[in-house]
Amino acid sequence: MYTILKNFSKLPLRFIQNLAQLAGSLLYLSHSSARQVTEINLASAYPDLSEAERADLTKRSLKSQCMTYAESVKIWGSSPEYALSLIQDVHGEDIFLQALQNPHGCLAVVPHFGTWELLNVWVNQHTSPVIMYKPSKNEDIDRFMLQARQRLKATLVPTDDSGVRAVFKHLKQGGFSAILPDHVPKESGGIYSYFYVQNALSSTLLSKLAAKTQCSVVGLSCLRRKDLSGYDIVVTPISDDILSKDLQLSVDTLNKEMERMINVAPEQYLWGYKRFRRLAGGVNLYKPTH
Repeated sequence: MYTILKNFSKLPLRFIQNLAQLAGSLLYLSHSSARQVTEINLASAYPDLSEAERADLTKRSLKSQCMTYAESVKIWGSSPEYALSLIQDVHGEDIFLQALQNPHGCLAVVPHFGTWELLNVWVNQHTSPVIMYKPSKNEDIDRFMLQARQRLKATLVPTDDSGVRAVFKHLKQGGFSAILPDHVPKESGGIYSYFYVQNALSSTLLSKLAAKTQCSVVGLSCLRRKDLSGYDIVVTPISDDILSKDLQLSVDTLNKEMERMINVAPEQYLWGYKRFRRLAGGVNLYKPTH
């Protein structure tokens, strides 16, 4: 598997993207579980779309999800210089550089959106992040991914209490970290908050770190250009309400701000993830109720 990943990453990017788009089309045509989950999520998130519009967005989303995974392998197997050469424009770079100056540190909100592995390379030009890292269940993928990430200046820490302490300490010293806060957390690490009209169990980690440190918080995304000519980095200012000691207000703000980021290019979000499996009242959107 490791050798396959290594060889795959040496293929031309456009070829990899075309292959991934073909895989996305097959996922759509085969009525795969990825298509079913994507359709349920999009119907919930964008109820005003017509059936034809939703079908079109589902197709584009599945192609994009496959491209994101394939592009990640390409980026892991390539030099940081090559990865950076793919970036065409940076929108709001001054906002990011200013946020890094905060003596209380800087946190980035990074949803599972766009090509986040490329974002990782870009951020490392400006700072040495401490990032929480959950090993892949596949050892070969994990080894390949780790080798790529350890070439950069990032310090990887586990997704447990020791990792949280390391991120907190780094922020207190004026450092930078990025958190992907749009997963379904454990009950102990979440509260219910609306995300795309669903009252979903939502992670509190970023909000707690922001409230404790009063660090800068910005949104970061790396979006694939529609013509596949490269990628744009987008820095999004985040409302100061995210720094509130009122945890509910902070998490509500985080979810709203992530929606705003995703709505810029909704087809590039990871809609194949079962984000709404833990809703208020014990509801799971993916299990039919009879």
